[in-house]
Amino acid sequence: MKTVLLVFGTRPEAVKMCPLVLELRRRGTVRPVVCVTGQHRRLLRDALEVFQVTPDYDLALMEREQSLDALTAACLTALGPVLEREAPNLVLVHGDTTTALAAAMAAFYRHIPVGHVEAGLRTGDLAAPFPEEFNRRAVDMLSQYAFAPTPEARENLLAEGFDDSRIWVTGNTGIDALRYTLRQDCADPALDFLAGGVPVVLTLHRRESLGRPMEEMLAAVRTLAADMPGLRILCPVHPNPQVRKTVYAALAGQENIRLTEPMDTVTFHHALAGARLILTDSGGVQEEAAALGVPALVLREKTERPEGIQAGGLLLAGRGREAVYTQCRRLLEDEVAWKAMRGRPNPYGDGHASERIAEALEQL
Repeated sequence: MKTVLLVFGTRPEAVKMCPLVLELRRRGTVRPVVCVTGQHRRLLRDALEVFQVTPDYDLALMEREQSLDALTAACLTALGPVLEREAPNLVLVHGDTTTALAAAMAAFYRHIPVGHVEAGLRTGDLAAPFPEEFNRRAVDMLSQYAFAPTPEARENLLAEGFDDSRIWVTGNTGIDALRYTLRQDCADPALDFLAGGVPVVLTLHRRESLGRPMEEMLAAVRTLAADMPGLRILCPVHPNPQVRKTVYAALAGQENIRLTEPMDTVTFHHALAGARLILTDSGGVQEEAAALGVPALVLREKTERPEGIQAGGLLLAGRGREAVYTQCRRLLEDEVAWKAMRGRPNPYGDGHASERIAEALEQL
């Protein structure tokens, strides 16, 4: 039986790769081996528990305030023995993380084919998002097989010279994850808080948002909360120390804003599903919002997921205080504008991406 080594290290990767692990296990036509780097520690463990996936290898590489170069070097060094021991027929990586880049490089050094799940996403700007735009371009360059979530991602790959016979348009496995998590019962004080008013979910974490841009966006949110006391704004705070310091300095003490520790995957998905409006600089949350039909403001200047903007369910708001405040208030007060975004077609898949990827692997 052929061996496929799936390597991931962050919670978003786990949320999107675990449905594929489960599908490969269900079929039994290839031997899936799971290796996690621990690029995220507690957050990663939460996602693995939700999907009941126990990794075959846990490299536990995360250290406090670890630099990108140190993490990349640690991943490369630690993955070598795993690849030597397993000698997989294929290495599957996901998205645009440091783990994905290092795993693709380690496999390339050993002449092991690489498959890239969520291939072909582009902003066209190496600084936005940083370093993810570089990571995903480099991973695609190192990959023999590309599992593109959308036709637009496929077109990006073709424009860069990727062989069309090695591209599969599959949808995004993150939508598969929603189908899994939203089937589960969920009760949590954070959900009770949201139910007490007009529910808004906020997430911010990107490196390029740090500093003045994040301060400006958070100032807009605080003013919005003060001007609209009926809002209930839930913000799970990312564990990055810089993010935490900035968020708590800007939003702590506002009665209708609830700052929480990072939420477990099931609770977070239920919070998104129940929101009237989502504010985010996350990539995965853009897809989840579109799949749930919840209007979302993308707090970035550029996005590698333009399909949701084109479909009308997402709006690129930028990062300026006035623009963020104005767009939020409009969607919260103008029912016509809100309904125009609510329930737009979801361009990111139908929840069966893992099946399509598994079928492609069986063909290979």
